[in-house]
Amino acid sequence: MIKVVRGNPNREELAAVVSVLSVARAPVFPSVPPRPTGWGSRRLLLRTPHAYGMTGWLTPVLPC
Repeated sequence: MIKVVRGNPNREELAAVVSVLSVARAPVFPSVPPRPTGWGSRRLLLRTPHAYGMTGWLTPVLPC
């Protein structure tokens, strides 16, 4: 509730004050942080398991 103590504001002035106060009250940061993608992803730090056998070293190189 807004109470005008002194003066006689018109509708435009009162709307400007209300909009400024509503923006000032809004949170600056989002509540949920965004998921990291690309270089910030922790998935890139994990390695795939090695293939076993005579040609296990070729598995990442050769197409399936």
